[in-house]
Amino acid sequence: MHYPRPLVDDPDLPLVLILHGLEGSVASPYVQGLMQSLLERHFQVAVMHFRGCGGIPNRLPRAYHSGDSEDPRWMVEQLRGQLPSTPILVVGYSLGGNVLLKMLGEDGSCSPVVAAVAVSSPMDLHACSRRINTGLSKLYQRHLLGCLRLTLKQKAEDPCIAAAMPDVDDVTYFVNFRRFDNIFTAPLHGFRDVDDYYTRASSKGLLKEIRVPTMIINAIDDPFVCPSAIPAQNEVSAMVSLEISARGGHVGFVGGTVWNPYYWLEQKIPTFLDSALGRNRYR
Repeated sequence: MHYPRPLVDDPDLPLVLILHGLEGSVASPYVQGLMQSLLERHFQVAVMHFRGCGGIPNRLPRAYHSGDSEDPRWMVEQLRGQLPSTPILVVGYSLGGNVLLKMLGEDGSCSPVVAAVAVSSPMDLHACSRRINTGLSKLYQRHLLGCLRLTLKQKAEDPCIAAAMPDVDDVTYFVNFRRFDNIFTAPLHGFRDVDDYYTRASSKGLLKEIRVPTMIINAIDDPFVCPSAIPAQNEVSAMVSLEISARGGHVGFVGGTVWNPYYWLEQKIPTFLDSALGRNRYR
């Protein structure tokens, strides 16, 4: 967990918990940009690192995955206990967005989260695994699998962990996400196989159960998330608003001009959270 400033229990200083994407961290540019914008808008900020991210070694064979809602749920509960008077909001990017939506759907009206935003979330993992294995999207897939392989090789330096894992030196395990998830992700996290993992970890089927104000932001031209994975309004609850743009890529959403670009997420997200809190004075 990373805190840019010490946390205080104050009902007028809401806390935003940020969940990064695959192999991301507090150092990711999209996290840095949002964090600065939130601080300027009188929010407190915390960034949760998924297991093994952020430069902190994970000493268990298991890591994190697209349906790993237990860790952020535990973190929200800890923050709720430490800051009982402070409203807690959550923003998730990519993998972190799917995890967030899954958690909100599972918790329904029992969720302690006041409001949430999910950006570029792969809500249907079956469809998204096919999308990223086509065309230019394969370049992103290759890069991310290379990062995952490096992380696993570092973990495998511990003989006890290596004994519980498949052979990370077998390059055929890293040809695409579907094969990687079938060899590594599914068995290491209690799923029967890759299809069981994708079915149980996808958040799309839970979106109607969300009971807190939530904004879902996606782009049609996202190289990871195909249009069929993006829900229609009749596939989400009345508490969920959809912000779907033709362009924006994956966690991109650049506005302005070539000479004066800006990332409109850094304004859109705090404005939505302010609105959910009724804090119009900061808009």
